[in-house]
Amino acid sequence: MGTLRVGVALPDPPFTGMPSDGGRPAGLDIDLMTAIADRLARRVEFIAFDGDDFEAVFEGLGSHYDCVAAGTTVTPEREQRASFAPPYLISGQALAVDTARVPHVRSIDDLTGLTVGVRRGSTAGTVADRLVAEGKAGAVRRYDRPDAWVGDCDAFIALGPALTELVKPLSTVDVVQQGLSTEHIAIAVATDDTQLLSRITVAQAELEDAGTLQQIRRRWLGNPYADQSLAVH
Repeated sequence: MGTLRVGVALPDPPFTGMPSDGGRPAGLDIDLMTAIADRLARRVEFIAFDGDDFEAVFEGLGSHYDCVAAGTTVTPEREQRASFAPPYLISGQALAVDTARVPHVRSIDDLTGLTVGVRRGSTAGTVADRLVAEGKAGAVRRYDRPDAWVGDCDAFIALGPALTELVKPLSTVDVVQQGLSTEHIAIAVATDDTQLLSRITVAQAELEDAGTLQQIRRRWLGNPYADQSLAVH
């Protein structure tokens, strides 16, 4: 039995998160890749990506790990660096605000002149940069840690499921708008590893047909649907 080496971002709830006992990580991507590895008759090993810029995660494909499952959005630029299985989740960027600083902000229409934070290397940066270019926001600030923006800037944009988890312990921060984009989230493999891509694609489809993937989404996201681009939790 071989090993499927999976690159993950830690922590990035609900996709991945480190348990308090220091054992195996937990999350949607962990459950998904464990189930896929079982279908492939392989052990699974999760390897944490420790870089500051998430875009660099693809550099390890085919060498440091076999695939990446890290709440990874498919973009044309990333498709030049990796091959992607069909999406296991469709979601979108969402907006959170520090209500202690800007209680009037309820949507992106209220961001004029304000600073918006994003995680460095995330696709949220595309949305935030567009808002600034259109004059709908004042500036974009990029952070290595997604929680570092609180008290430092006015609002934050991130993928909806991750942002929902991020703000739970923050009493003065609310998610005020969902569906700022529609993004396909998928497993990435090296561009020349067509065999692994095919096997992962088949295994994922089997998990969907068996209802296992729906159960995993329900456990971590609150509902079983693949398309959660407008879901509000």
